[in-house]
Amino acid sequence: MNGTTTPVLRAAGITKTYRSRPSLAARVTRTDSRADLRALDGVDLELRRGEVLALVGESGSGKSTLAKVLVGSTSPSAGSLEHDGEPVPASRGKDASRRIQMVFQDPYSSLNPRISVASMLRELLLLHRVVPRSQVRAESVRLLNLVGLEEDALDAYPSQFSGGQRQRLAIARALAVRPDVLIADEPVSALDVSVQATILDLFARLQRDLGLSVLFIAHNLAVVQHLSQRVAVMYLGRIVEVAETGELFANPRHPYTRALVDSIPRMRAGSVNEEFVLEGEPPSPYDVPAGCRFNPRCPYAVDACRSVDPALETVAAGHLSACLRAADLPPFQSSPDPASSIDRADVREELLEELPEEPTHTRSTAP
Repeated sequence: MNGTTTPVLRAAGITKTYRSRPSLAARVTRTDSRADLRALDGVDLELRRGEVLALVGESGSGKSTLAKVLVGSTSPSAGSLEHDGEPVPASRGKDASRRIQMVFQDPYSSLNPRISVASMLRELLLLHRVVPRSQVRAESVRLLNLVGLEEDALDAYPSQFSGGQRQRLAIARALAVRPDVLIADEPVSALDVSVQATILDLFARLQRDLGLSVLFIAHNLAVVQHLSQRVAVMYLGRIVEVAETGELFANPRHPYTRALVDSIPRMRAGSVNEEFVLEGEPPSPYDVPAGCRFNPRCPYAVDACRSVDPALETVAAGHLSACLRAADLPPFQSSPDPASSIDRADVREELLEELPEEPTHTRSTAP
């Protein structure tokens, strides 16, 4: 997965294994019947400087676990991380922690309700010595303006803001220490649909204006197709496909990705969504299938798929797939009039024009 320049963040062979607690019967009989849960299994991923890389997959695929490993809130069981070509130590110092920040899924629980916005930002700015004490308030105002909030928000508490505004505060908090990598773990999934477009638009603007590298995690391809430059698809603890966004939507080379793309809702009246329907549920991470882990649900699986575990390999320029039959898959034909055929800017503009205003307890105008 090497590019022409050093990635700002590289994960190589990342594995995370959890050991379950023994049952009461096992403790009484002193037998060890615990099973390992391998949430991540040899994940390789590169984030390029100044790009938005989307990481998508069903719930339970390991996306959030990978985010925690990348940001340093949990340690990998195996594998290595590099930041700007330098190894990331297991015990990160303040500077290493500052450079990779995270925006969490739930804006209601990620902010301390007892701390005002001014106190929250002041603590970060002073702890990391971002600006002198005399400039803390001015820097706090700059951060709020950056995310579409006004100065009067400094004196308020998280409970006084709407969901979209709380997520803006969470983004401002992450930006306070001036990171060069921002990891967003499903940052719009807990928000009303009418607010999601404004937050997606904010991420696009911040990436463009600040040159941030963003890993944007979602379980829905429709959320990221108008935001990301590349997409990585994750299934049961593994990356199964990586490609430029346009290429992945036009020519997915893994059956799982095809199912995700074909399940995107159509945005024009009268269009029909003839979904590629996945059979069954994802297997338990305690009992991963032999061979390709997608083979029990794959309509293209052959005998080899049930015995050979495919590696992530190049199938076209900049396009990687972990599928033994990637070269044999029939031409991809998505349902008529897919959302991906609509211009990104037009979609964003139409959504923003239709947004209702959110209730607010400050004079900030952003939803």
